[in-house]
Amino acid sequence: MRNFIFILLKEMRSYFYSPVAFVVITIFSVLTGYYFYNMFANFSTISFQAQTDPMIASQYGVLNVTEFVIRPFFGVLSVVMLIMLPMLTMRVFSEEKKTGTIELLLTYPVQDIEAVLGKFAGCMGIFTIMLLLSFPCMLLVAFFGDPEWGVIISGYVGLLLMGGAFIALGVFMSTLTENQIIAAVLSFASLLILYMVGATAAFVGEVMGRVLEYISILSHLDTFAKGVLDTSDVMYYLLFTIFFLFLSMRSLESKRWRA
Repeated sequence: MRNFIFILLKEMRSYFYSPVAFVVITIFSVLTGYYFYNMFANFSTISFQAQTDPMIASQYGVLNVTEFVIRPFFGVLSVVMLIMLPMLTMRVFSEEKKTGTIELLLTYPVQDIEAVLGKFAGCMGIFTIMLLLSFPCMLLVAFFGDPEWGVIISGYVGLLLMGGAFIALGVFMSTLTENQIIAAVLSFASLLILYMVGATAAFVGEVMGRVLEYISILSHLDTFAKGVLDTSDVMYYLLFTIFFLFLSMRSLESKRWRA
C-alpha cells in the first residue's frame, strides 16, 4: 500500500513538474467550454424565437435544456476525452523506458500491480480534475434553466468510468514502447475503433450487430446520459479497465523476465 501511494504521488507531481498536465487540462477546458457555449447559446436563441413564433415552437416541440444541452454536452466530452487522454497516458511507462528508470523500478521491491495501479491512479487524478473543471457549465445551466440533476450525476459517473477505461488502455499501450508518440497513436487508434465500431452494427447480421454494439465503448455511455445507472454498463467499463490493467502487469512481468 505504501508503494502504491508513493508511486501515485510521484506520478501526480511529475505531471505538474512538466507542462503536460497544464497543456492537457487547458486544451480540454477550452474545447469543452467552446462547445458548451455554442450549444447553450443555440438553445437560448431557439427558446427565445419559439416564444414569438408558433411555427418554431411546433417544429421543436417541448424545449428541454437536458435534451438540447446536457446530453449533447456529454457526447462532446467523450469525444474530447478520446483525443486528450492518449496524450495523458503516453508517457506513463514509455518515458520510464526511454530514460532507463524502468530498470530501477523493476529492481525495487515494488510489485507490478503497485506500479500499474499507482500510475493509473495518477492519471485518473489528473482526469478527475479535468472533469471537475467542466462542472461549472452545469451550474450555469442550473442558474438559467431547470436541468435534471439525475441525468447530470449519472452522466458524470459514466464519463468517469469511460475515462478509466480509456486510461487503462493507454497505460497498456505505454508499456509496449519507449516512444511516447507511438504509444499515443496506438492508444488513439484503438480507442477510435472501439468508439466507432457500433456504427457498423447496422451493416452486419443481427447477432454480430449485437456483439459490435456491446463492444462499442460509446454505446454504454448512452444509458448514463439518459439518467440510468445500468449495472451491465458499469460492469462493462470496470471489466474493460481491469482487463487492460491486467495486460499492463503481464507486459511489465515479461519485461522483468527479459531483464
